Amino acid sequence: MTTSLEMFHDQLRQRFDDKLLSSALANDQVTLELEPKNLIEVCSALRDEDAFQFSQLSDLCGLDYLTYGQSDWETQDTTSTGFSRGVSVDSINENQNMHARFCVVYHLLSVNHNRRLRVRCIIKEEPPRVTSVVSIWASANWFEREAFDLFGILFDGHPDLRRILTDYGFIGHPFRKDFPLEGNVEVRYDPDKGRVVYQPVTIKNRTLVPRVIRKDNRYEKSEELKSESE
Repeated sequence: MTTSLEMFHDQLRQRFDDKLLSSALANDQVTLELEPKNLIEVCSALRDEDAFQFSQLSDLCGLDYLTYGQSDWETQDTTSTGFSRGVSVDSINENQNMHARFCVVYHLLSVNHNRRLRVRCIIKEEPPRVTSVVSIWASANWFEREAFDLFGILFDGHPDLRRILTDYGFIGHPFRKDFPLEGNVEVRYDPDKGRVVYQPVTIKNRTLVPRVIRKDNRYEKSEELKSESE
């Protein structure tokens, strides 16, 4: 039997067939994938047309697919047992060749129809650039600033695109996969200048390895008693 969600998915595909890269229905969630050039047209229709009425943007976020699906650990034992990136064993090699490195994900809500929709916009440009949807959903303002701050994604037409979480002098975008774990600079208070100053990073990045416990204190006393009784 065809469910209402499947009918909704078919309705979206028929309406935006020539505008989509792909569409999917999985885990009770419909996802539309499109290019930046079609973003404003599709989003405007999703908001304004009676069949959809997605009047609310619940969330907007950036994604970096660099090294997607690759294991974080090089050891032979742990990589085969799942002690690496949080993906299932069967999906590690899936979608490693993505359309592009960056994308922006929009989560939409239709209050009138009680439906949710996910729209994923694939960005092939470098630097990553997409048109702002602030004119369609005002709630995108701070979401887009966050995506710019953390991923370096530019939103054309945004009324005030500047960092929102990191400091004004922050270098780089910390949610990019190639951003160094120790950062690029560090801050400290300079008593001579009477203010906080930036300086090169002094901490050293190191790879943590599981610690091997060779002696368990829980059994020391019982072993001592055993040896005394003998």
